[in-house]
Amino acid sequence: MPKIIVDPVKCIGCGLCVSIIDKVFKMNEQGKSEVISECGGDGECEGKVKEAIESCPVQAISNE
Repeated sequence: MPKIIVDPVKCIGCGLCVSIIDKVFKMNEQGKSEVISECGGDGECEGKVKEAIESCPVQAISNE
């Protein structure tokens, strides 16, 4: 899976991504989401990241 990126300018800090997969995302001190881990080929993890990307209300998450 390509690298997961959270755009801190777009992120509104809703926490949905963290609630979907907290082993990849966390909320930082500024109240924004950030990536703390990649999936490393784990298919279930990659599926949850895809769900987080699709669920983000402001499209702040991408994978390149």
